[in-house]
Order: sequence, then C-alpha cells, then structure tokens
Amino acid sequence: MTLFNLFKKDKKQEESAENLPLYLYDDAEIDELDQFICDMFGEYKNVFHEIASPDVHLDVCIIEPTEEDPYYKLVTMGAGAYKMKIPEQWQKYQLDYAEYVIYLPKDWNINSPEETDYWPIRLLKDTARLPIWYDTWLCYGHTSQADEDGSAYASNTKFNSMVLKFAENRNGDVRLIMSSGKVVNFYEIIPMYPEELEFKKENDADALFEMFAEKGIQYRILDLNRKNAAE
Repeated sequence: MTLFNLFKKDKKQEESAENLPLYLYDDAEIDELDQFICDMFGEYKNVFHEIASPDVHLDVCIIEPTEEDPYYKLVTMGAGAYKMKIPEQWQKYQLDYAEYVIYLPKDWNINSPEETDYWPIRLLKDTARLPIWYDTWLCYGHTSQADEDGSAYASNTKFNSMVLKFAENRNGDVRLIMSSGKVVNFYEIIPMYPEELEFKKENDADALFEMFAEKGIQYRILDLNRKNAAE
C-alpha cells in the first residue's frame, strides 16, 4: 500500500463495526474540520491514512508546497475527537480538544518509509496520542522527548525533543470553533535539541521563543541543520 491514500470519510470503508476507534468525530464535525483545515492551511489532495486505530482515528492531511508557502504542512485530523483531562484552573480557556501541525521543507522525501524521513510524521502522530497514552493534556509550552534516555529521533538528526506553540497563519492563531460550540486548538510541533529542552525546563516557553527570535533562528519549518539556540 502506498504512503498516501485519498481521504475517505466513509467510516464503513475504514474499519469494521467491531474495531471502531474509541473516540471519533461525528460526520458534521469532520466536515467542519475538513473545511477549516482547507481554509486555514490550504487545500489538500493526499492524506496519510491510518489503517489501525485503537483509540482515535488519526489521519494526517498533506498540504503540499506552494509558491506562497514553499513547504509541506502536515496537519492531524482525528486527535480532537478525544477530550483531554484539563486541570480545573485551566478549564476556562477551552483547551480540551487539539489537533497538531508540523512543517517540513519542500525537498523533504515525504513518500519515504525510511525512519530518517518518516520520523517527523511519527512525532506528529505520537504527540497527538500522548494525552491518551498518559492520561494527560497538552497545550502551549508543553514538551516531550523521544525517550527517557534522551536519544535523537533518528540517525540524521540531533533533535531529541519537541515543544508546542499555538499554530498561526497570516490571520493569527488557528482555533476552530465548531457550530456545536466545541473548540479545537491547533498546535505547531517544534523539534528541539537537548540543550534547548533544558533551557526551556529551567526557564519557560516564552523565554525559549524569545531566544530564537533574538538569535534570528528560523524554527517553524524543520531544518535538520539549524543552529542550536542554547549552545
């Protein structure tokens, strides 16, 4: 089976009734999410379509590079079907539901199954499932690392961790308010070096992003050779 499959909304073609994921958008929510992704990030023709879905059905929409935005935009579709367990003091901010985004350079080998090419997609999908796996929640400034040992994500990178920031487009933060009133927040995944993770832990996310800005480091589009801001 090829890496991409054209997105199909017909759940009957995706899974048998006995093997449906635990958490699913309903058809109306899928339509709203689909249109929102197209409006905010761009039209997509291909989807990295998930075959086995034990919890959420997590597809990844592939918005291809354009002249205006010359990079890949990978956007999850499905993570927001799960309601995260938000601490009481944060509930007023409507952070219960989330989808995730990562940007890759236009020359990235998006079709390759090799781990050196696939790891950003794996990172995207693993991040989306962290709240389910660990009974937790994710928001701006939250971090994770590849493993407890602090190993890199793959052999072609020294990135071993990531931090979340609110996704943005030319109109500001990206946040979907559905007709039902359900709010889905979109977060960008920013891969980090070990030293940047330690800096963030010792300070906070605002300080980290300010350091990126002060040093003129472009961090939103994945660059395997970008400067380590905390060295």
